[in-house]
Amino acid sequence: MIDPARWPAYGTVFSHLVSDESLEELHAFARATGIAPNAFDGDHYDVPVSMYEDLVAAGAQEVSGSELVRRLVKSGLRITAAERSSKLEKILHQRFSRLFPSTSELERDPICDALLERWDEDHRHYHDLTHLMSVLKNIEYLERQGESMGPFPRAVKLAAWFHDAIYRADPMHPPGQDEEDSARLAERVLPELGVPGPEILETGRLIRLTFTHDPIEEDSGGKVLIDADLEVLARSSGAYQRYRDGVRKDFQKVSDEDFVAGREKFIRGMLAQNPIFNTHTGRKRWERPARRNLMSELYPRRGKPLS
Repeated sequence: MIDPARWPAYGTVFSHLVSDESLEELHAFARATGIAPNAFDGDHYDVPVSMYEDLVAAGAQEVSGSELVRRLVKSGLRITAAERSSKLEKILHQRFSRLFPSTSELERDPICDALLERWDEDHRHYHDLTHLMSVLKNIEYLERQGESMGPFPRAVKLAAWFHDAIYRADPMHPPGQDEEDSARLAERVLPELGVPGPEILETGRLIRLTFTHDPIEEDSGGKVLIDADLEVLARSSGAYQRYRDGVRKDFQKVSDEDFVAGREKFIRGMLAQNPIFNTHTGRKRWERPARRNLMSELYPRRGKPLS
């Protein structure tokens, strides 16, 4: 789809070119019509008015700006302004500050800045600032729904901040090493912010739990953190596809064959959990769509397995 050219820049005006089916379809159309790769901006291509008629002739559907946005949002492929990096960093800074109301900016900001730099590393495509923000928002949602956060509610949020702080996605590292290193980072840093010892121990434990995603029944804080982390499995088909694409890019060092094998193992492991989600809210809201998405990925074409 393409909207009218009305966005001024560089001495001309631009349209937005999008797909409400998949990013693969969008990128393929862009390549076929000669759109420069650097014109892509997360969920759309910016195209100058000089290309408008050729793109329509090539098959782009003309729609109004409001219709384009409506259909992109419905598809789950829309990236909101709040999800874009510059906005996110400001919002995340504010959230981090609220966790430490009694500390000064001089104590707090350097640690927050270092964390955000880690989450914004170039090799991250899914496990990035957007994922961090999503997990934090999901925790708050579960808390508002009345889910217990355990004996140290702040530790659940601190664990979210640190759980992928070290993320290499490197097949040369043993499984669980990133989670272990992230937990150790939290255990080194949090004393500088005046966090009490028992709360630091709980934060480290919760971070390590994100490797297995398997909290015990009595682990209220763990159940909230893991459900918040796995909520992405229950999103609309378009948003789920964006998640899948991001994960594949994260593991670009892994061969296609090894990635497919590892992904299938993950999916089957998730489906074997009954239920996938641990909190009452998670099971009620996310269980069915998550199973539908996982099954669709495992058997994408009439029962043929993932390949």
